[in-house]
Amino acid sequence: MKPLELEVARRQITGKKVRSLRRQGIIPGNIYGHGIDSVPVQVDAKALKHLLSHVGRTDLVLLKVNGSKEPVRVLVRDVQRNPITDEPLHVDFFQVRATDKIKAEVPLEFVGEAPVLERVSGTTLLYLMDSLHIEALPDHLPHSLQVDLSVLEDVEQSIHVKDIPVSQGVTVLNDPEQVVVKVAEARKEVEEVAAAAEVAAAEEAKEGEEEASEED
Repeated sequence: MKPLELEVARRQITGKKVRSLRRQGIIPGNIYGHGIDSVPVQVDAKALKHLLSHVGRTDLVLLKVNGSKEPVRVLVRDVQRNPITDEPLHVDFFQVRATDKIKAEVPLEFVGEAPVLERVSGTTLLYLMDSLHIEALPDHLPHSLQVDLSVLEDVEQSIHVKDIPVSQGVTVLNDPEQVVVKVAEARKEVEEVAAAAEVAAAEEAKEGEEEASEED
């Protein structure tokens, strides 16, 4: 996917005074990276929200900084938001270098349908992971990784980290044997939860009896 572009301006206002920028529909931010000085910038709020609706944490963005001849290749590293309105308050851009590998969390995209759910009554899918930790050069960073559920045909069958295909140049850092999603019997799952609750209740009752005997 071709990197999206975003125009930003160098920011002169810093500290608590940035509140005045937000009232004007401008979001403060910074560009930083390995071996470079942090550069304070500001960006139009509407343009930023449009960008954030189309890119993830591993999608390259071309920043056009006023006064600079060449755009800067960055990742959106952090977005601070208003806890009530969810509006962006501040954004950090991480400047990348083409030859430096980057470690990142990539979301998992579950596709297809598991045949076992229709074939075996009372089965369900347990999702144990929603992302993978990977390492790759900036141009090889995937937007997401697909997990094909159509291979799940039997009860207790699982998909492990090692079963998820990745492109050349991408290294998965998670334990390859870690379970991502598995098929389970809904009744068995409920029974296991109930059994655990009974054990906890019994232990609590025993502790209560011991405390009562100590008081006597």
